[in-house]
Amino acid sequence: MEPKKSEKANLENKKSMFIQVGLIVALLVCLGAMEWTSGQKKDSAFAGMTEEAIEEEQIPVTEETPPEEMPPPEVTVTDLFEIVEDDVVIDNEVKFEDDETSEDKVVEIYAPVLQAEEEEVEEEIFVIVEDMPKFKGGDINKFREWVQKRVRYPELAAENGIQGRVFITFVVETNGNVSNVTISRSVDQLLDEAAKEAVMASPKWEPGMQRGRPVRVRYSIPIIFQLQ
Repeated sequence: MEPKKSEKANLENKKSMFIQVGLIVALLVCLGAMEWTSGQKKDSAFAGMTEEAIEEEQIPVTEETPPEEMPPPEVTVTDLFEIVEDDVVIDNEVKFEDDETSEDKVVEIYAPVLQAEEEEVEEEIFVIVEDMPKFKGGDINKFREWVQKRVRYPELAAENGIQGRVFITFVVETNGNVSNVTISRSVDQLLDEAAKEAVMASPKWEPGMQRGRPVRVRYSIPIIFQLQ
């Protein structure tokens, strides 16, 4: 036969109520403990100490005393000056002896004579003038033909097959001579020397004229070296 339990005697039904009562009791205990600790007077470790007035230390003010001035050194005079009376007469007159100069003697002074060096002013060289120089009654083309006929072809240049056109520059002077023969365009040293030698062998020209006076005229001609 199973035992029957009464609903009133079952504690499971009152479990929640017991929990609530327990929480309320715990809360009241905590509040009472807090009230009891706040009411007690706590002794402070610094309660017995009394404030003492701290006096400020007075630092005495010191004044710097200036250094004592040393007396200036004594000046000793080593040189002695002798006072001369003002009534002494000084003779400033310059006397010449009789044998140094006399009225009968003549003094000759030679001054160096500077001779001005004559500066050689090179006459202006023209390229075109009123009357151009003439070669045997002809112009520059006739002279080029004359040079071309008389130029000597170097044998060594011919053997090596050297040929070309050499340009020669020269000046016809006021007396008709040819000067300042230079190579303005070179081909080979052998050909250059042969062309220069032919031009320098030129006979006299009729000089060029500018405003009725002879002037220097510059020319430039080509000389052709060509193997047959």
